[in-house]
Amino acid sequence: MKVVHSNTQPVTLSKEKKRSWFSGMLYSRKVAPYVFVAPFILSFLIFFAYPLVQTFIMSFQEVLPGETTFVGLENYRRLNNPTFYTALLNTIQYTFWTLVVLIPIPLVLAVLLNSRMTRFKNIFKSALFIPVLTSTIIAGIVFRLIFGDMESALVNSFLIKLGLDPELWLSNESTGMFVMVLLASWRWLGVNMLYFLAGLQNISNDLYEASDIDGASTFQKFFHITLPSLKPVTVYVLTISIVGGFRMFEESYVFWQNYSPGDIGLTLVGYIYQQGLAYNNMGLGAAIGIVLLVIILLVSVISLKLSGSFKEEH
Repeated sequence: MKVVHSNTQPVTLSKEKKRSWFSGMLYSRKVAPYVFVAPFILSFLIFFAYPLVQTFIMSFQEVLPGETTFVGLENYRRLNNPTFYTALLNTIQYTFWTLVVLIPIPLVLAVLLNSRMTRFKNIFKSALFIPVLTSTIIAGIVFRLIFGDMESALVNSFLIKLGLDPELWLSNESTGMFVMVLLASWRWLGVNMLYFLAGLQNISNDLYEASDIDGASTFQKFFHITLPSLKPVTVYVLTISIVGGFRMFEESYVFWQNYSPGDIGLTLVGYIYQQGLAYNNMGLGAAIGIVLLVIILLVSVISLKLSGSFKEEH
């Protein structure tokens, strides 16, 4: 009679030991934090750090199909041309006007919505926030119809009824910039308003009650309590608005594609698209991208420095 020895028990014990070791490592205080931050680190390396390094390297190259040649600083020297300066000027002008609109107006709207006297607050919040959920392309098409050059366009029809001459909104430089800024303001007004509204709701009511006892007026409370308390939110909104202004592309592309009156729709990102994709000049497009990155960093640091964000609070 033969005796059969089973090897299943040692194998099972080995698997259980591996599982217990893996579970111990996963739940240990030393390893668990790295496990939780690993997805972010991998995403950062794959989708930000690697493309940034490759773009920086590509800016020193001439990239052709199947051929890459090192050209040194030639791509950066080629940026010394009128088209690049036009794109830079248009971007700065667009960013400036969006800041003029998207900082004070959302602040005033937030103060009004935060008032106890305002009714239907949720309706107003929803109505002002919905535009940001709309695609820029869809919204741009609607704006292109509203501000069309024909007399039958919505805005021109109103001007004619008022006895005014119709405008060629998208065929003039000044009105074209106005329509782009208006589209951006319509989309992002509600978002910035919610930022300010969140900041207002974090201000202690004790400050306002103490100012009422001292006989402060509404304007005095606004300038001496509300604005100083909203400084961190204002700096944040200012920074993201600057970044959003310099990375603008869809608003101009949906109106004019590659050809705009006086190149008013040509921005730095549009210039990257034109050179890198339309003209297949990837090296020059990468150089423009690096210059844009440096400009955004400098402008953001300067704005943070002027706002006193780098000062240590005691």
